[in-house]
Amino acid sequence: MKRFRLLTACAVPALTMMFAAPAMAQNEQDDSYGNEEIVVTAQGRSQELSKVPLSVTAVSSQTMELTGATDIRQLNQVAPSLLVSSTGSEANGSARIRGVGTVGDNPGLESSVAVFVDGVYRSRSGIGLNEMGDIERIEVLRGPQGTLFGRNASAGIINIVSKAPSFDGFHGGAEATYGNYDYMRFGGFLNLPLGDKAAARIDGVYVKRDGFYNDKTNGGSVNDRDRFFVRGSILFEPTSALSVRLIGDYTKRDENCCAAVYIDRTHNEFIGDLNTPQTPLGNAAGNSIINVLTGLGQPMAAFSDPYSRNIYVTPGRSYGGKTEDWGVSGQIDWDLGGAKLTSITAYRNYFSSQGSDTDYSFVDILYRADDDGSSRQFKTFSQELRLQGEAFGGTLDWLVGAYYANEDLRVTDNLKFGNQYGRFATCRIVSGGALAGLYSPTSPGCLAARPAAFGAASPVIYAAFDTLDAINNKGSTLDVYNQNSRNYAFFTHNIIHMGPQLDLALGLRYTNEDKSFDATFGNNNTGCVANQTALVPFLSNASLAAVSGALIGLSCQGNSTSELNGVHITSERREDKFTGTAVLSFRPTDNFMVYASYSRGYKAGGFNLDRSALKSPILPFGGQAGAQALVNNLQFAPETVDAFEIGAKYSSGPLALNVAIFRQNFSDFQLNTFNGTVFLVQNINGCDTNLNGGDRDQSKFVGAPNYNAAASTTGRCDAADVSYGVRSQGVEIEASIVPARDLRIGVGITYAQTKYNSQLVGSASGAPLDQALRKLPGDNLSNAPELVGTASFAWTPSLGNTGLSGLFYIDARVTDDYNTGSDLFPQKEQDSYGVFNARIGLRGPDQKWSIEFWGQNIFNQDYTQVGFNSPFQEGATSTTTAFADPQYPGGRQLFSAFLAEPRTYGITGRFRF
Repeated sequence: MKRFRLLTACAVPALTMMFAAPAMAQNEQDDSYGNEEIVVTAQGRSQELSKVPLSVTAVSSQTMELTGATDIRQLNQVAPSLLVSSTGSEANGSARIRGVGTVGDNPGLESSVAVFVDGVYRSRSGIGLNEMGDIERIEVLRGPQGTLFGRNASAGIINIVSKAPSFDGFHGGAEATYGNYDYMRFGGFLNLPLGDKAAARIDGVYVKRDGFYNDKTNGGSVNDRDRFFVRGSILFEPTSALSVRLIGDYTKRDENCCAAVYIDRTHNEFIGDLNTPQTPLGNAAGNSIINVLTGLGQPMAAFSDPYSRNIYVTPGRSYGGKTEDWGVSGQIDWDLGGAKLTSITAYRNYFSSQGSDTDYSFVDILYRADDDGSSRQFKTFSQELRLQGEAFGGTLDWLVGAYYANEDLRVTDNLKFGNQYGRFATCRIVSGGALAGLYSPTSPGCLAARPAAFGAASPVIYAAFDTLDAINNKGSTLDVYNQNSRNYAFFTHNIIHMGPQLDLALGLRYTNEDKSFDATFGNNNTGCVANQTALVPFLSNASLAAVSGALIGLSCQGNSTSELNGVHITSERREDKFTGTAVLSFRPTDNFMVYASYSRGYKAGGFNLDRSALKSPILPFGGQAGAQALVNNLQFAPETVDAFEIGAKYSSGPLALNVAIFRQNFSDFQLNTFNGTVFLVQNINGCDTNLNGGDRDQSKFVGAPNYNAAASTTGRCDAADVSYGVRSQGVEIEASIVPARDLRIGVGITYAQTKYNSQLVGSASGAPLDQALRKLPGDNLSNAPELVGTASFAWTPSLGNTGLSGLFYIDARVTDDYNTGSDLFPQKEQDSYGVFNARIGLRGPDQKWSIEFWGQNIFNQDYTQVGFNSPFQEGATSTTTAFADPQYPGGRQLFSAFLAEPRTYGITGRFRF
């Protein structure tokens, strides 16, 4: 039914049969009445796109301008195999290609989709969410890139090329935009010739906009824009054989981001009555956590329509964040006669701090202070060298190179319990347990009375309840994570011209990676240690285990314990990998090419930069030595992929058509997910033998389907039977047609089945999958729709003999349904939807000026970027214990969502001289 709705949505506009999200669409128009070729560097050489035997979507500057793109998120509209989303911080942006990417909430994980700007690697793909200024083109390379491009990437690359200075005289341009949400954007550039041998260019952008979430508590809005970007570059060409380009750029952002809303039954058919409050608490259809939240001040309106975009921020808490990103680079291209040398040297410094009302509710449960205490900083030096030439009379086009990078990553965190946490935690336990009849949010310990409900243990149990009330505003005083990553690589990529129409490309790369890690923790939560000491003896008592475990767990959530105070841990890891590619291509005619390829890709392993991954919060660390002994729990293995592809490309006159069929098998796939309490980072692999449901166990919910008390040990696979964990396979079609000189149309469709293996384990040694991931086996990955269609239509008719021209433009992305949560709980499903952008305008002679009216998401489509478990907000009923629930999966857990932007519209004026 959902697929039918998707196809129906595609058929609504008359344009849909011609729609495109272009491999080559919207290129600069050509008077020859055809598709102008974009020149790309996907193979380390300048080549016409139609002659590159790879899956590449090349997006021109004009396309970016028409669709309203200012950062890489808007590439979604013009690249069907790409999906870029952001979550709790825009530093956490994540890009996926063919359904594969890296969840960005943990900076310890590198990106499966790497971002390069002017040949320089950006440390995480979320950094690409900054303004880009004037760009020449963007290349989206699909599939593993393990031979060229400096850093390895297991799923693909976004390669951004900015506009270089030119020697064709002094010229410039400026633009001004005003739109709803009080959106203002001003941009401009100047090109300055500096004699016959040099030229300079400067680009600048300033953006300010109100947020699209309404803060009903404090007033104002969240998810606003306040950013500034400037880039300067100098091009020096002393001879025809030597070119030197120096680039410096600076970005500053001071914004409030990123809020979330509760998912409710109106937009999530799986929630049903679980998010409907019930009175009394004993009603089995009710959800006790709703009663707890509302009893502590949460307005009921927070659980209604999430697309009202009304949020209820805890008084005094803030989503304020600051970002500074700057860098310098130098590229030298030197023709030595028999070969051409390219050198790219760069240094980048990225800093981002972010405060948050981390529970996303009015009740003060968790927060990060807006004081630079929670931040991440990357300092990266990189050097790339390439030498390219020909041999054997042009039969061999050879390329050899080397790459070195040294990256220092520093992450600080100050996550604390809020000033209502103790009351919230005690009410959460009481409301769902045997004491539900005594539930009283206004009474000490949330209990109207304290009967001897626990026998002789009652004094200890009630003292533990009181301890919870004593940990308000306690937690991390300052956690500091330092990671140094040094890697070097040697690579070669060679094209052998085996005949007039037959080429064989062979690439090989050796990469050596060395990472060192240290962390120092500061914490003032003494309540955790007190409750562990008092209650651990009761965990073996069947009648007391549930409430004792709940009291310890809620005292020590996220391993927030004073036992960590002053603890310092260290570790290191080393790895080396060979990756490579082989591509056989054949051109039966000048306009048509077919190819087949194999690629081996790789993404480095690393460390989970989250203290909660050290251990379960139930048991103590055992001091400094205990924490150091557990440090290997933070490590995860490198991700590898074997990719196979066959494709065809046709380009002649007004028509260009690309088709690719692909299969990619990922081993040790790096998954990062939030289970409501901690961030899990686990490698995902498959098993060639039947695990008999062992990978679908759940030990947490007593009495639920597939409950297994031994779930932590079942589901193990013999190491000899371990295989790939994720497979992405499908077909991509991209086309562009220019039926008339002023008209450009295209079609883009991606069908990709991106699924987990039907039998899963958590490591290459065959260790069991974590029970929080029990929904994964055999299902699609998160944010991996099977079917995506993108489209664009641009008409720029001349208006008589006036020199004026009009502009009519529309593009669309229509997406199949998919799950937005990395644990695949059904409450996080997103139905199919379509997003349309449009632009209409008037242009002066030679486009010296223009005025354009535009809209993005013009039909105001509501949809979710990412759904997640609301932190610590798992409820129960009076008929169950705090950790028991007959529902599966998710049960009485509340869920929140980061929403996509609503409709925006405005007017833009441009002029050039």
